[in-house]
Amino acid sequence: MPLQNRVTPFGDIVSDPARGAWMGNRGCLHDDRRRLTRRRWTTTAWIVCRLSFKGRQRTPMTPGRYTELFFLDEATAFAAGHRPCFECRRADALAFRAAWGTAFPGGGPAAGDMDRALHPERKCPPAERPSVADAAALPDGAFLFRSDEPDAALLAARGALWRWTPAGYREPRNARGRSGILLTPPGTVAVLAAGYPVQIDPSANRRQIVR
Repeated sequence: MPLQNRVTPFGDIVSDPARGAWMGNRGCLHDDRRRLTRRRWTTTAWIVCRLSFKGRQRTPMTPGRYTELFFLDEATAFAAGHRPCFECRRADALAFRAAWGTAFPGGGPAAGDMDRALHPERKCPPAERPSVADAAALPDGAFLFRSDEPDAALLAARGALWRWTPAGYREPRNARGRSGILLTPPGTVAVLAAGYPVQIDPSANRRQIVR
C-alpha cells in the first residue's frame, strides 16, 4: 500500500502509486508508524523541492522528521499552496520572488513575507475562493474547479482545461467562456501572470481534440 503522501491540486494528501516530479513539505504530519495524523501543516513555509539534491538520501516519513510530500508537477504544487524552496531550487525561488515583486510592487519580499501572504489563501475553503468568469483569461498553470464537477481539478494551459489525475492530465476541453472557482491561491496566480515559467506535466502537451 503506497504511503499517504501525494498532494492533489485541492491540497489534499492522498495515497497513490504514481511517482511525482517534485517533493515538498509542510512540516512533520505523520506518526511513528508512518501514518498521516490529522494535522495538514505545522509551518507556514510550504515549499516544493527537487527530488534529488547534493546526494542526500531520505527514507520517506521517517519518525520525527518532516513529511515528504510529492506532486505530479509544479503547477499542482502551486495549486496546493506551495512555493519554490530557496535552498535546493534557489534560481527558481529567486524567479518566483522577482515575479512576485512585479505582481505586487514594493520590492522583492522575503520568503516569510510570501508565506504569510499565501497562508490565508491556501487555507481558504474551496467554496469560498474567488470565481473565474472565463478560464481562458487565466495564466497557464493555474487551476480551477466547476460547481458541476466539484471533485475535478482543471488545469488551464494552452487555451484548454485539463482534468488532473495523479498520473497526468486528460480530457482537454476548450477553456474559452468556461467559468469556475479558483483553486490556485490568487497570489500565486498573479505570479504566474507576471511571467514565472511554471513546470507542467508533459501530458498536457499532447495534441488532442478539444471539445
